Amino acid sequence: MASRRLFLKHTGGVVALSSLAPVTAAIGTPETRKAAGEDLFKLGMAGFTFVHFKLDQALEMMRKVDVHYLCIKDFHLPLDSTPDQIAAFHEKLKQSNVTGYAVGPIYMKTEAEVDRAFAYAKRVGVNLIIGVPNVPLLPYVDKKVKEYDMRFAIHNHGPDIELYPNAVSIHQAIKDLDPRIGFCFDMGHDRRNGDDPVKDLQTYAKRIFDIHLKNVTAASKEGKTCELGRGVIDVPAFVQMLRKVGYSGSCSLEYEKDMKDPMAGIAESVGYFRGVCDATRSDRRRS
Repeated sequence: MASRRLFLKHTGGVVALSSLAPVTAAIGTPETRKAAGEDLFKLGMAGFTFVHFKLDQALEMMRKVDVHYLCIKDFHLPLDSTPDQIAAFHEKLKQSNVTGYAVGPIYMKTEAEVDRAFAYAKRVGVNLIIGVPNVPLLPYVDKKVKEYDMRFAIHNHGPDIELYPNAVSIHQAIKDLDPRIGFCFDMGHDRRNGDDPVKDLQTYAKRIFDIHLKNVTAASKEGKTCELGRGVIDVPAFVQMLRKVGYSGSCSLEYEKDMKDPMAGIAESVGYFRGVCDATRSDRRRS
């Protein structure tokens, strides 16, 4: 109920899809945002949210909620895209004032698939891959990270699959590898695995390069994605921890409810997150 009251307080009880206030941390480098007294982290969208939509439709939804960062999925920009296709893709994003900041998640079961992912990211022009490589491939990923000077973030998937169920499993696998190999921390799957996303954010902050922002209905395998303010994760505490650890990457909403008609839930979640950021920022200034 506290989460609901906080959402209503900062949205006036109504989410207007075309007029949500812009997030203060949406534009600029961490340095410029810090100098302006803004949050270091920025709000983005995880591409999987739009799995049932063409790129133009996805960008229109992002425009309505005034979000400007997108993690690129290969159903919008295929892994075998040509330079011309990539240029056209970026031009379309530019026209919508959206930046593609990373690619993935990309699953990798062979060295050839690792090679393809790194070559793809380089052609696309990003320096962050969200990846899910089989564990025996990690030494090869380590080699490619050094070769490309690129960051690689492993996505946790909770209790659904045995590969990287939580933050601990990722840390155990990468702790002795290049520090450019880290986490895409899915806070919802972490909670569904019975873990505490706030504590795990604090523990592994130095290796968390990307965050999938979501809430879930239960701290178990049965938990489902829900609107950000309605689940079991303490989102205000998570935001406060983002600030405490100095996280400067993207918090990308991955909305996996009503995926063929997600606009209302996306808008509510974005509005709630901005309300939480504003409220906790104000509380910090008063204290």
